[in-house]
Amino acid sequence: MAEEFRATGTVAPGTLIAATSKFVDAGVASGDDVVIADALMPFVPTLLAMGHGEESIDAFMADLTSVLARVRPVMVFLDGNAETALSRAATREGEQWLDRYVGKLADCQVSPPVADVASAVRYLLRERAVTLGAVRRRDWGLVVIERADELSSDEVLRVAQRSLRPWLETVGHRRGQTGRATGPGRPTSPR
Repeated sequence: MAEEFRATGTVAPGTLIAATSKFVDAGVASGDDVVIADALMPFVPTLLAMGHGEESIDAFMADLTSVLARVRPVMVFLDGNAETALSRAATREGEQWLDRYVGKLADCQVSPPVADVASAVRYLLRERAVTLGAVRRRDWGLVVIERADELSSDEVLRVAQRSLRPWLETVGHRRGQTGRATGPGRPTSPR
């Protein structure tokens, strides 16, 4: 995916599907019960930034869901105030980060258009709505941690663990064990 993006400035949906298929193959082959993919799927922010509309994203999600049929995807969505999140990121990464982020969105010519922080917040609200809608229409497992921006990272982790229990218990029952987790971004607490 990175090579294609460097060469063309975009990534074709077919490339995203192929990469996901390889990821699923590796996860299934590992024998692990749980694999955590930090911000890997469902690629909606990437597709929106590349100019795909909701109809195209829904078609992509149908293909993606087929690829994920061998596993049970559960998306954990940290929800909160986008303005607060951008402010926190700017404090953490430096003010130049926020300028670069807004500039990147403006260069992508997303909809609604982004020219400043306020319009970036409006765009992020659309991105949120499209992402959650696409996941819900495909009947994935979905855990939304509301007001995550008001919680400490330890509190977010506790809510995520409690919310994921039903899925993790079915994994353990299926295998007769508690299951183990592996994968990129396997943090002991969220950032």
